[in-house]
Amino acid sequence: MPRPGKGSRYHHGDLRAALIGTAVEIIGERGVRGFSMAEASRRLGVAVSAPYAHFADRDALLAAVAVHGYELLYAEMAPQVNALTDPVAQLALMARGYVRFAAAHRPLFDLFYDPGLDEAKHPELAAAEQPITDAFAACVLEVSDQDETIAGELGKAVEATMHGLVTLLLDGDFDAETVDQTAERAARATRALVASRHLLAPPSP
Repeated sequence: MPRPGKGSRYHHGDLRAALIGTAVEIIGERGVRGFSMAEASRRLGVAVSAPYAHFADRDALLAAVAVHGYELLYAEMAPQVNALTDPVAQLALMARGYVRFAAAHRPLFDLFYDPGLDEAKHPELAAAEQPITDAFAACVLEVSDQDETIAGELGKAVEATMHGLVTLLLDGDFDAETVDQTAERAARATRALVASRHLLAPPSP
């Protein structure tokens, strides 16, 4: 392990975790495109070569940050979802939690949707996201009465609604609307989509 430089912000042995935390900080300030290994090294007070003991390249570090984000989202949401038994309430809670997570962790949210991360090169991304996808899909299928066609359409509609509301909120298009208000809007919209789920089925040929 490289020795930390003067004024280092990490404890010996924790450089990997420190790099992930610093990457989140830099992305929050400069966006994903503005992140560099050199800047992370400078802020941590280590040699520019030090991060490469843990990550092969910039994309490998960003993939680790995204994995951290997926794990954090699941850890925040799973206990609340599992405490409920009504699948409609669970789905509404997921919509609410998605909005709150995105607002509280915007750098992670932005990274989730960055086209530069190659899931084929970094299969750990799909593995970290899978528990979230599975929980969401299970709820959607249950509220769709096990009809996979309706479940597919409902899932897309709920995802589009959640993501659209988050994007509008983060872009400032909701004026003075608070995060909690947008989260509740997402929950209500999700319940409305569930109630009208049979209207989402594609027309018969």
